Amino acid sequence: MLKITGLSKHFGSFVAVNQVSFEVEQGEILGLIGPNGSGKSTIFNVVAGLYKPTAGSILFQGKEIGGLPAHQICHLGIGRTFQIPRPFSKLSILENVVAAAFFGSSPRPGAKAARDRALEVLSLVGLDSVADDSIDVLGAAGLKKLELAKALATQPKLLLADEPLGGLDAEEMVQAADLLARIREEMGITIVWVEHIMGVLMRVVDRVVVLDHGEKIFEGSPAACVQDPQVTECYLGHAHGARREAVPTASH
Repeated sequence: MLKITGLSKHFGSFVAVNQVSFEVEQGEILGLIGPNGSGKSTIFNVVAGLYKPTAGSILFQGKEIGGLPAHQICHLGIGRTFQIPRPFSKLSILENVVAAAFFGSSPRPGAKAARDRALEVLSLVGLDSVADDSIDVLGAAGLKKLELAKALATQPKLLLADEPLGGLDAEEMVQAADLLARIREEMGITIVWVEHIMGVLMRVVDRVVVLDHGEKIFEGSPAACVQDPQVTECYLGHAHGARREAVPTASH
């Protein structure tokens, strides 16, 4: 579904992503992981059209999309969430999702179809009971769910989920991970999941790509990932200074 080849993104002299290549198969959940600052969100921003690539190719269902503007990429069937939700504060929860439904894949739906789609995804993420409320009723977990509902309302074939576990407690993390698995199962949506909180992610994804300092250092199964010495060094900071983060495990 998605083929990234030799992708690089430079900001002046700073190399945020350096010659990264990987593929995403239709129907899978791919985990894109790595320490903070490793280039995960930059890759999302390039794929989704927020940034233009400095070099490399991005093929979505065989079509080159590198450098296309974000609205065109969304219309082709790539939806994304953001780490920091920024809903429209003067709109209700439902109206936020209806707006996303109008913006999504072509052709543009009518008002009833957009509302029906919004209610469907709000039910899926568990926000249907507060659909007509202000976004002020939502805590961190609710805002993450709204962010996901907005992305799903655009009817994506591929969902780029950018740190959906950030700011959640342990129980909310498990619920969010289960929700992503349900989205794949019930809606047939392929998912690339960026995260630096590994424990729950490793139980859900089919494959893992690990980044460090903008470069791919591992690609393979979650089980192989946790045994890889370069990944272990990356997370413990043995090779790259004093950075300390939890090493991903297959069981926690």
